Amino acid sequence: MMTRGTSRVARFTTAGRLFSAVKGAAAESEKFPVMGVRWRSSLTLGEKEQVNNKNGEDKQVVASYWGIKGQEVKKEDGTPWKWNCFRPWETYQADLTIDLKKHHVPTTFLDKLAYWTVKSLRFPTDVFFQRRYGCRAMMLETVAAVPGMVGGMLLHCKSLRRFEHSGGWIKTLLDEAENERMHLMTFMEVSQPRWYERALVFTVQGVFFNAYFLAYLASPKLAHRVVGYLEEEAIYSYTEFLKELDKGTIENVPAPAIAIDYWRLPADSTLRDVVMVVRADEAHHRDVNHFASDIHYQGHELKDSPAPLGYH
Repeated sequence: MMTRGTSRVARFTTAGRLFSAVKGAAAESEKFPVMGVRWRSSLTLGEKEQVNNKNGEDKQVVASYWGIKGQEVKKEDGTPWKWNCFRPWETYQADLTIDLKKHHVPTTFLDKLAYWTVKSLRFPTDVFFQRRYGCRAMMLETVAAVPGMVGGMLLHCKSLRRFEHSGGWIKTLLDEAENERMHLMTFMEVSQPRWYERALVFTVQGVFFNAYFLAYLASPKLAHRVVGYLEEEAIYSYTEFLKELDKGTIENVPAPAIAIDYWRLPADSTLRDVVMVVRADEAHHRDVNHFASDIHYQGHELKDSPAPLGYH
């Protein structure tokens, strides 16, 4: 007859054996799916397999359970492409011949509202960053990439609701947002933000995103005009950046590798070359947004006019 203590030991022993069996089964199922079922830890991440590259070295790659394989991309010269955030066919040479002095003279009430709103935002920016243009550029790009994303998102939803095409404007605005984000990725290689500047990004981006979202819902022509004037201010800021580089106040360091590949710059390019192409991008965004606002002012919708795809 089993005593109470003996029965407890037996129960613990049985539980331990059961736990070991389940653990072993789980380990096996990570290697071999049973009846098409995978344990949740391997459903999306897949396993790491050992493969041999051309040099005979072992290299770990993630094997997707869904049959998705990483694409091996190479440059035109046959060397491996090292960027995952963009591909060679997304690179381009900036048009540096664009007119940087174009300006939309505000005439209507909404134009003047947009113009003076942007001008009022410049003062606190100048006070906070002063002549630190590298950090200024990096921080402002965290905001500059918002309008294109918001506008593209709202046009996307509108297209779905109305069962209609967008005239290519969804892609144009999203491309603008991506281009601005690449500016940020570039300047991150040049200047590192302080902790309080990172905190500022959370605050400013949150406020600006919601404000621009509401503005676009209320008046797209006002929203695009605001961005047009913001881009004019960006051109001015990058021109001042170039002046500081030319004076030697800011060191003209070699261009980051990501910038050389993204804008197809020469290998010996410098920070000044990077600022030049970024300023050209901003000029193109200025034209696109003022053009979009003009379309609305003429009583049309964006879809009525073909979008300037690939304009920059």
